[in-house]
Amino acid sequence: MNKNIKIMIVDDDENIAELIELYLNKEGYETKKLFSGVDALKDFNSFTPDLVLLDIMLPEIDGYEVCTEIRKKSSVPIIMLTAKGETFDKVLGLELGADDYIVKPFEPKELLARVKAVLRRYKSKNIDSKQLVIPNLTVDLSDYSITYHGKKVEIPPKELELLYFLASNANQVFTREQILDNVWGYDFIGETRTVDVHVKRLREKLDKQDPWEIKTIWSVGYKFRF
Repeated sequence: MNKNIKIMIVDDDENIAELIELYLNKEGYETKKLFSGVDALKDFNSFTPDLVLLDIMLPEIDGYEVCTEIRKKSSVPIIMLTAKGETFDKVLGLELGADDYIVKPFEPKELLARVKAVLRRYKSKNIDSKQLVIPNLTVDLSDYSITYHGKKVEIPPKELELLYFLASNANQVFTREQILDNVWGYDFIGETRTVDVHVKRLREKLDKQDPWEIKTIWSVGYKFRF
């Protein structure tokens, strides 16, 4: 049921991380364990998680700083995990952009319930928000329209969906295969070159000076840099 939903587990206690992974895997989630804040930030773009379980007490850089850095480039749901139970710690985590907060020790069933609830809220929020607005560009999925530098731009539906997907996941790197899966669908039969052709056409239409760009990541894929 939860196939293709990826959860990043960031905790320096390997036993806790493995226990969390065990329960999440049983529910069908794909997981990746990381044991430091540095590694979490390094692997965030390549793993592209749908949710992050983030411990606060981490070596090198703590969970608060990791949360802050993730929020600079992504709105992915974050649940903070910590032994700290003081109100100040909870408030600080939420103010930095965390979506929920669980104090250790916790019951695995409670963790799973929180994970599912946060994912539901995030999905509902994304469905309701069909308009993406960034400097000089508005992409509206409700009527499949694009306004660029104040003017409507005629654009085929698949190019619009590609632009919306990349721009709504700004600064995340996606392989061509990942783009095909998310924009064309898992049953798409065709070459990854399809992505290159659509990106080329988008660049030709969005050719003015802007604080963002669709950037090629050589030997990997593309990202919307903003």
